[in-house]
Amino acid sequence: MGKKKKISYDRIVVWGIIIAVAAIGLLLWGPFHKAKKPVAVKPPVTGKREITAVVAIVIDDLGQEMKPAQDLLGLPDRITLGVMPRLPYSKKIAEAARRSGREVLVHIPMEAKGRAEKRSAPGILRSDMTPMEFIAAVNEDLDSVPGAAGTNNHEGSALTENREAMTFLMSELKARNLFFLDSMTNPKSAAYTVAKEFGLRAARRDVFLDNDGDNPAAIRKQLEELARTAKKNGRAIGIGHPHPATIAELRKWLAKIDDEGIEVVPVSALVK
Repeated sequence: MGKKKKISYDRIVVWGIIIAVAAIGLLLWGPFHKAKKPVAVKPPVTGKREITAVVAIVIDDLGQEMKPAQDLLGLPDRITLGVMPRLPYSKKIAEAARRSGREVLVHIPMEAKGRAEKRSAPGILRSDMTPMEFIAAVNEDLDSVPGAAGTNNHEGSALTENREAMTFLMSELKARNLFFLDSMTNPKSAAYTVAKEFGLRAARRDVFLDNDGDNPAAIRKQLEELARTAKKNGRAIGIGHPHPATIAELRKWLAKIDDEGIEVVPVSALVK
């Protein structure tokens, strides 16, 4: 009789454990359990607006001294350096730019209207040269700025109208796989058109940044114009010079340009 009571008691304990386990299971995973909603993962905050436009900025006329180039290489964005050929620091600046990952153009001096006194500038291309003289001058200019990705014209309001001269120039650039940026010192320039006829990647300047190079307010106005042009067209190319005021205003402008959704890129990104 005592043995039967013990068996009966053991069965009650076992069934009690089974019922308790089943109840816990129903609470955790059964129909009475409320599933937790997945937690939404927020995208990381980068502090920058979405990029809606790009600009390239070329600073020309480098090569006579080292300091302006060093100031430009200290800027936070990828400013393109336009280095004039055959000057005391042309090669050194090109090499420093390459080490810092900046793009370089050979800023080739060309004959301008009404500027006869500058016809002897180092490396200048002139309309009175023979074809052999012209081609030799182009190649010497290119060799003096090693590692350049492309070229643009310094002055050249007279020469860029000359289709024959531009044909000789573009044939040499084609042989070296260099692109051409037309500085547009003359609205009648044939340089861009001839470059495209040769199948070169090419582009035109949109905004001059510092025709009034000693006037910070005027430079700020032109930088604002560059931003407006980029927002309107999706892209824009600005050209400036290594004036202290230009470098100072450019430094301030670059510090806030991300907030406007504009990215600075090498000029090679905007030639086509």
